[in-house]
Amino acid sequence: MVTALYASLLALIMLWLAIEVIKQRRKNQVAHADGGVESLQIARSAQSNAMDYIPITVILMALLEFNGANVWLIHIIGIAFIAGRIIHGKSILARSLKGRKRGMYLTFGSMVSLVVLNLIYLPFDKLM
Repeated sequence: MVTALYASLLALIMLWLAIEVIKQRRKNQVAHADGGVESLQIARSAQSNAMDYIPITVILMALLEFNGANVWLIHIIGIAFIAGRIIHGKSILARSLKGRKRGMYLTFGSMVSLVVLNLIYLPFDKLM
């Protein structure tokens, strides 16, 4: 199952962003929430954003694969999505609006592609 590859790589991105939050918590001695510390707020924002987009995208990838789409479609979308998530995460941490926009273009492009392809590959004959 190709989606397992992308789910695993995306989990690593989620872990990376969680570690960034932990580093900021330790550095600033904040046990809960953000303590009003801007660098911790930024790290939490990067992690939160990933948590918002990664799970539904992995589900859409798995469904597309299950519905019989060409594996290369899933690879192309998976690579674009991972690139978008890395660019976006790094850009939030670096406070780069330009990079954040690029990352979100790749993220949204991947998600929209998955939605459209899932509708195309949906086995309508088996819905009733």
